[in-house]
Amino acid sequence: MKRSLLNNARRAKNLLAPALGALAFSVAAAAAPAHAEDCTGTPSATRAYVNVQGVKSSAGLVAVTLYADNSKKFLVKHGSLYVGRVPAKAGTTRVCIYVPNPGVYAIAVYHDVDGNRKFNRSGLGFPAEPYGFSNNASTFAGLPSFKSVRINVPKDGFETSITLKQP
Repeated sequence: MKRSLLNNARRAKNLLAPALGALAFSVAAAAAPAHAEDCTGTPSATRAYVNVQGVKSSAGLVAVTLYADNSKKFLVKHGSLYVGRVPAKAGTTRVCIYVPNPGVYAIAVYHDVDGNRKFNRSGLGFPAEPYGFSNNASTFAGLPSFKSVRINVPKDGFETSITLKQP
């Protein structure tokens, strides 16, 4: 009788182990901070929060483009590390993006008003949608220098604000 009870206990353990593992995973996922699932990009231990200010309407998307510390890749096609897009919110749109590690990066943002996932330009090539850069770098004489947009992301939870320039 002891042997059959022991066998039954082993069978129950073998049947319940996967279910308990799945339950433990579900509980752990539910206990994870809510902000983690709101971030865009490849999950990492380092998040940066970008407050995009001067958003005129809640139409479309706000796009945040992250660049590595490499001036040759700044603003060139396929030069970014990542583009995160979130629904626009009039006033300030807060965007959380994962960055690979603490370090130096550059950020460009734009309000994709029509939601076509492209930065629209006029027939002459001038911006047709609101845009901005880290450090609120000046665009008075054209595109900002890479040096003027570099920011240090020292740790998880870094926060910066960028004010959109209207076209």
